[in-house]
Amino acid sequence: MDEDGESILLEDNYYQLLNVSKTASTEEINSAYRRFSRMFHPDKHSTDPNKQKWAEQIFNKVKEAYEVLSDSHKRAIYDTLGKRGLEVEGWEVIFRTRTPKEIREEYERLKREREERRLQQSANPRGTITLSINATDMFMKYYDEYEILEEASIIPNIEVSGMTIQQSIDAPVTLRNTMTLSGNITTQNGIGTGSVNVSNRHLSSEKGWTEVECGIGNGPLLGFKVFRTLSRLMFLNCGTVLQFTPRGIVPSLVSTMALQLDAHSVGYLTYRAGGQGGSSMTSTYVRDSEKYHTNTALQIGNPHSFISFNVMRKLPQHDMKLRLALKFGTFGAIAEYGAEKKVSQNSSVSAAVMLGVPSGVMLKLKWTCSSQTIVVPIHLCEEVMPSPVFYATVVPLVSWLVLKKLVLDPIARERQERERQRSMEANFERLQEMQQQARATVELMRETYSRIRSDEEKKKGLVILRAVYGKLPADATSHEVGAEQAGDGVPLDSPSGYSEAIDVTIPVQCLVKDSRLELLEASKSELPGFYDPCVGEDKHLTIQYMFHNNLHCCTVADKQAVVLPRNNHRVKNRS
Repeated sequence: MDEDGESILLEDNYYQLLNVSKTASTEEINSAYRRFSRMFHPDKHSTDPNKQKWAEQIFNKVKEAYEVLSDSHKRAIYDTLGKRGLEVEGWEVIFRTRTPKEIREEYERLKREREERRLQQSANPRGTITLSINATDMFMKYYDEYEILEEASIIPNIEVSGMTIQQSIDAPVTLRNTMTLSGNITTQNGIGTGSVNVSNRHLSSEKGWTEVECGIGNGPLLGFKVFRTLSRLMFLNCGTVLQFTPRGIVPSLVSTMALQLDAHSVGYLTYRAGGQGGSSMTSTYVRDSEKYHTNTALQIGNPHSFISFNVMRKLPQHDMKLRLALKFGTFGAIAEYGAEKKVSQNSSVSAAVMLGVPSGVMLKLKWTCSSQTIVVPIHLCEEVMPSPVFYATVVPLVSWLVLKKLVLDPIARERQERERQRSMEANFERLQEMQQQARATVELMRETYSRIRSDEEKKKGLVILRAVYGKLPADATSHEVGAEQAGDGVPLDSPSGYSEAIDVTIPVQCLVKDSRLELLEASKSELPGFYDPCVGEDKHLTIQYMFHNNLHCCTVADKQAVVLPRNNHRVKNRS
């Protein structure tokens, strides 16, 4: 098992065994089964006992894949749980009377219950540490025209002006009740405060929950919150707190109503009253799409009113988000720009530059690891000047590039290599079996290969001259296909760098039907006659072929779909 509890053991992919898509119809599955059963039927190879033995094994795999994918109930279980789901005792009896949709819904329900039980047995700690730094001495200015009023120190005075530590722990009591213990300690310019709160959230129904809170800090407090789904598109969240202070009881109220406007947009209306923050009414519009997340807010109240706009550009291919924010109000104006980068599965770093009037220039660094967060706001200057803005922008960028190059990239490569080794060790016997099976499959395909190729040559159709699958040679964009030959799936160990690639000419030609080759958007290593020659490495498939007496060559990534012939292939000259 891996760190996330998922199996790293390889298992057959039924869709790839038949070379059909996950949305394939019954007719397409039947057609693929008939084709492969004719190719691998044991009776067809009865003259050679060794070939017949392998043919029987491969035919049984194809038959097993067909039996699952042609049965709507088994197919639904396989799509949801994989091959292991079919081996669980009782599934066939339980789901025989259910539709595929009901099977998936039942699985999601069981998954939620398992998650609830897991939460019930473990706490969910969350924490945030905020370290405020005053570095304004680095960019101090002297305004006296004739003399320096104060002599500058050689080393600027950088001090920690404040610190806040927040921590909370969830303790599920029952499936409907969760208790939370939270606390925070804050110090600012030598003055410190702290508080401890305990709350209990009760799921009253599928449409809402209630929460009771009590705590001590700047006097005892009592709070009550309620959440209610009013309709399919609307919900209401209300909360009130009574703060007991030496000057009396200070009540506060926060109420939010939300309405889903469309598939990507939600509107919020929030009213705040009482407490030390004054009273206000805030209207917020949030839109979240595949590429952008925007947030627009308008607040009218006492002591401050403002309008703000935030836009975030999502770059999932780079695991990055870019952010720009503007805020204008009675307090002044703030502009912010920054970026967030995902470092690993559970951690990310971000940096943002805030330019404000009258707050000046501030650099905000943030590191998040799972549910723990460290925030470091650095106050660089009390006025907006070019030099602190330049350094606040360039220094984090250069530091990130150096850190990534010298530290993070080597760690990532080491982790990738470690995971590759773990996968190879866990699947060593399985990989050996798959390699032997692939070579045996190629041998069984030779007769079919000769027939299909001959037919394609007669009608000047799709003739596969050479196909190579595996890791590309260093600094290469394709495999060197070289001279035409029909390989048997063995590694290519020539000096040109083929130690991690195999010849798959025969399997590719056997997948050609009516002068057309279609390979799905999945790993090619699971196709009949293929195997993985370099586990954990990036692999490509290079195909050199003739079509209408024209020579073509294409290279695709391992999980990229292939449809041949196509007009945009690079044409090579036979000479």
